[in-house]
Amino acid sequence: MSDATTATDRRLEFTDGFDRGALDPGRWLAAYLPQWSSRERSAPRYAFEAGRLVLQIAADQPPWCPRWDGETRVSSIQTGVFAGPLGSPIGQGRFRPELVVTEEQAPARLYTPSYGRIETRIAALADPDSMVALWMIGFEDEPERSGEICICEIFGRDVGPGSVRVGMGIHPFGDPRLVDDFEQVGLPIDPTAMHTYAVEWTPRGVDFLVDDRPVKHTNQSPDYPMQLMLGIYEFRPSAASTYPKRFVVDHVRGYGPSDAGLDG
Repeated sequence: MSDATTATDRRLEFTDGFDRGALDPGRWLAAYLPQWSSRERSAPRYAFEAGRLVLQIAADQPPWCPRWDGETRVSSIQTGVFAGPLGSPIGQGRFRPELVVTEEQAPARLYTPSYGRIETRIAALADPDSMVALWMIGFEDEPERSGEICICEIFGRDVGPGSVRVGMGIHPFGDPRLVDDFEQVGLPIDPTAMHTYAVEWTPRGVDFLVDDRPVKHTNQSPDYPMQLMLGIYEFRPSAASTYPKRFVVDHVRGYGPSDAGLDG
């Protein structure tokens, strides 16, 4: 495990703006991969409480992309979007080979860092039908710039009494230079309380941290701009489901790379 630095004395490049009581359109796009669905269909449900964002799944919320993703319901926001013309297969997060653009999107780079520290402080939920996550995907202005850095992915089914398995790591998708390096790391914490999940991303690799403690390292490192994806997902609701399902986000921040981190 390599030594990871904290955010102390680092240059703050991005802060979420949740204290405004509204999503800042200069920071966040209120949609989830809208090129495969539509802005309207993929729009999130959310509220603000005491300066925090609460992403929600509501009882009457429709599936975001029923043709290709079944019953999955999503409330997610992101810091960029890129897609090709109507009917083309070009676009970020192409999760099935049959996908084509169903709604054209004007390209937007609201926050697309290359290296640095990205962190969030969140409270997950122990709902077995749901998952919450903060992940980063390549902007994909070139097809091979499509890797993923998953900062944290927490399924409700993996939450136990005082413990949890948190998914984190690298997915290559269309990037031939990366290999899959993803795992669920067991941690002795209650993820329904607030905890900080972060990555230190340098040219030499990526460190994954929970409450500033390094818990995973990979020597791989995407070398292109990546955008943030923050959301709650419900897969197949059960008869016992209660609503709204709530994902509380205290903050999301991005810090510039340290001088030492860029040496490599």
